[in-house]
Amino acid sequence: MRIQSFQLSATKILLALSLAASLLLTGCASGPSYNPTVYPFEMNEEKLSESPLATVVIPHVNLGSPSRKYLRDSEARIDARLSAYLKDAGIKVLPQRDFKQHWNTAVRAFGDPVDPTNGKVNMRTFAQIMQSVRDRYAEDGGPDAFLFTDLVELEVAFNNGLKHLARWDGVARRPSLQGPGNGVNAAFDWSLPASVASLQVTVFDTDLQRLFVSRGGLDATDAIDTRSSAGRYIRRRSILENTTHVDEGIALALHPLVPMKQYPGDP
Repeated sequence: MRIQSFQLSATKILLALSLAASLLLTGCASGPSYNPTVYPFEMNEEKLSESPLATVVIPHVNLGSPSRKYLRDSEARIDARLSAYLKDAGIKVLPQRDFKQHWNTAVRAFGDPVDPTNGKVNMRTFAQIMQSVRDRYAEDGGPDAFLFTDLVELEVAFNNGLKHLARWDGVARRPSLQGPGNGVNAAFDWSLPASVASLQVTVFDTDLQRLFVSRGGLDATDAIDTRSSAGRYIRRRSILENTTHVDEGIALALHPLVPMKQYPGDP
């Protein structure tokens, strides 16, 4: 009887362990992977609770300096996907054409805020233009807020783990290769920094007070050059064309203004 009882207990333990392992695997498969690099967003919860966003416009200009030349071709495409994401969340997005018209009128009055020689922005002139745009919208009704999107570039290393992951602004990406062959030279220095891109979102209300700012990682803009014997990075031919990566970056950049379903910032 004791032997039989012991066998029964051992069977129960094995079943319990098996069930626990199964639940753990299910949780890992369905839940997000924690990523400590998520951007520390800032949100004016008091103002947003008083007046939740209902209508926004996405300006065609950056809040900061203009994007790098090789990123500019991606701006309209990413804005379009972000616009669709906002609409799915119940936020109305106004067309850019009225903003462009008001902006161009104000630029003729106050001058271009961007210095073409160095790409720096004169924020005083920028503020004057935005006040003019805001006032023009007020004449015929306009958005609750201005949602600026900037493509920013950072440098990180693909040196995390055997898969050589790079982590930044809430994402984890593997390096891509460019050139003949499909392997990396054994002497490649994985501590070398590579250029990567993120989407920064900044929201201002009609009083031009900042309501929200955050950032989400998109993808690398550099690839490993397989032609180099010493190993180096070169600019990718295809920039930010992976829609899955772009959509993840958009969701990260808008969280928690628009809550992300599997936000990786919660340990």
